[in-house]
Amino acid sequence: MNRVAKLALLLVCSYASLLPAQNAAPPTATPSPAAPVTPAAPAAAPVSVDEAYRKEFAFLSAQKRELSAQLAQLKASGAQQQASLNAEVGSLEARVLALDSESGTLQEQGVVAEETSIANQETSSLLDATFAQAGATLEGYGVELLKSDAFAASADGDKTAQLFSAADQALAALSTVRTEAGDFFLGDGTQVKGKLVRVGNIAVYGISAQGSGALAPAGGGQLKLWRDPAADIAKALEAGQSPAVLKTYLFESAANAVSEPKVATFFTWMAKGGPIGFITIGLGFLAGLFALLRVFFLLQAGAAVQPIIDSVGPLVKQRRIAEAIEACKRHKGSAARVVTAALRNLDREREHLEDIISESILHESTRLNRFGSVILMIAGVAPLLGLLGTVTGMIQTFDVITEFGTSDPKLLAGGIAVALVTTEQGLLVAIPCLLVGNLLSGWADRIKDDMEKGALKVINLFQEQRDLAKAA
Repeated sequence: MNRVAKLALLLVCSYASLLPAQNAAPPTATPSPAAPVTPAAPAAAPVSVDEAYRKEFAFLSAQKRELSAQLAQLKASGAQQQASLNAEVGSLEARVLALDSESGTLQEQGVVAEETSIANQETSSLLDATFAQAGATLEGYGVELLKSDAFAASADGDKTAQLFSAADQALAALSTVRTEAGDFFLGDGTQVKGKLVRVGNIAVYGISAQGSGALAPAGGGQLKLWRDPAADIAKALEAGQSPAVLKTYLFESAANAVSEPKVATFFTWMAKGGPIGFITIGLGFLAGLFALLRVFFLLQAGAAVQPIIDSVGPLVKQRRIAEAIEACKRHKGSAARVVTAALRNLDREREHLEDIISESILHESTRLNRFGSVILMIAGVAPLLGLLGTVTGMIQTFDVITEFGTSDPKLLAGGIAVALVTTEQGLLVAIPCLLVGNLLSGWADRIKDDMEKGALKVINLFQEQRDLAKAA
């Protein structure tokens, strides 16, 4: 394309330089008057402008055809080169896309390979831990498979197969009732030698001349005779018989000792509460004693008022006061005493007589209210003692936690027992005391009302008869 532009520029310049030379007319010289006349030079041959134009046009036409041919050739060559370059660019783009896709595939394969490697490592670690655990378990039954060189040199699949085979053999041996020589402890702590009848791996029976029966773990792999008698069952199993009832003690491991459960009694329950628990229970017994005494006093003081009125009323109406007093004395109880005091003072004024009756009722109330306030006081103090025991037990628990931590629950059991048992003891004392105390107080109030009603009935009968006598 640059060559075409240069040729076009060259043609334009050549054409422009010819135009002034062809269009300019030959100048005519004006002879000066003073100049001498010289003979004229011979004239040049005339030049034809049309011919010059034709020549130039022919030359330019030839140049144009040549340039047009070169231009067409250049365009064709450029188009060919452009098509080639486009094809090459398309090929490169396709290659780039293919490489990009291949790179993504390789990255995914790399991630999968890394995850597979991690999974293989975890699987290998899990298999090693499983082999170690299985070997340790089998060693407890005398199977030392992991210590052999052949097992160590085997592949993981072969190791697993060998472990399963050894486990099956051990299970087959442990699932039978077998007898072996051994020693165990009796109930008094004496160690004796005899036979051990093992039922699978969950129960053992001991047979010896000093004692036989079911065995329980005594700690450190040792066994001791359990409290429930099972000597006949042990001997039957040794003889290959199957007893109808199998009394046994099932255990998982003989490494930890098993303590026989303590028989819970009232005194052991009291002992859990400590000193505060003993004080609370003592107050409860004291309140019960006072309640019984008050019931006895109320039974002596209380009597039905209506029988007294029935025996005294007719005599009062007849104004036979002395006989009415004697009849009233034949009745027992506070009501009878109050009515007697009213009969002795019937001749006094109404207001004075009511004061005498009130004084007599107050005198009897002292006996009726005896021990009532003490019972209610114990009912109020017992829960507070239980709360005090709870606080004391929690303080003991936190002291143990501060010194020993929380690793052993048995160390915390003492404080927790005090905290809970004292609350229970306080409530067990307070609830009956509150209930009985209120019931007895109501009973005493009813007796007081009966005394007052009886005395007022007698007074009203006497005054009615006196008023009738005055009216007559």
